[in-house]
Amino acid sequence: MRAPTENPITGRAALRPPIRAIVAKVGLDGHDRGVKVIAHAFRDAGMEVIYTGLRRRPEELAEIAIQEDAEVLGLSILSGAVLPLASSVMRALREREAETLLLVGGIVGPEVKAQLGELGVTAVFGPGSPLTEVVDITREAVISLREGGA
Repeated sequence: MRAPTENPITGRAALRPPIRAIVAKVGLDGHDRGVKVIAHAFRDAGMEVIYTGLRRRPEELAEIAIQEDAEVLGLSILSGAVLPLASSVMRALREREAETLLLVGGIVGPEVKAQLGELGVTAVFGPGSPLTEVVDITREAVISLREGGA
């Protein structure tokens, strides 16, 4: 195993093996600037990143997560349908027994954020969330997952 190197974004040692992350747009939402920013931040933080593109179905995303052995699936949802879309993706992951953490980014009110937490969403990020915070929370969640937690 190689010695960890310091990550230029976070100043922390890079995880080995690197985190495998998928970032996606689910449903009919076509606003993709934010998801591309997150994809670049994850890549710059040493993660292996797959961007699935626009208008993916929950079942597709669960299958991609399994095929790619992803530890993280990040959804960007700006359509206002955050709860039903995230619920559908979580259901598809559970039906396939995927051990993939689900992160959600978008415009999410406090009540919906709490409901997403109850569904098992690992973290929810709103517009303007610092990229270092998104990377750090994702990294800590994956470390917990790798150690047997979730």
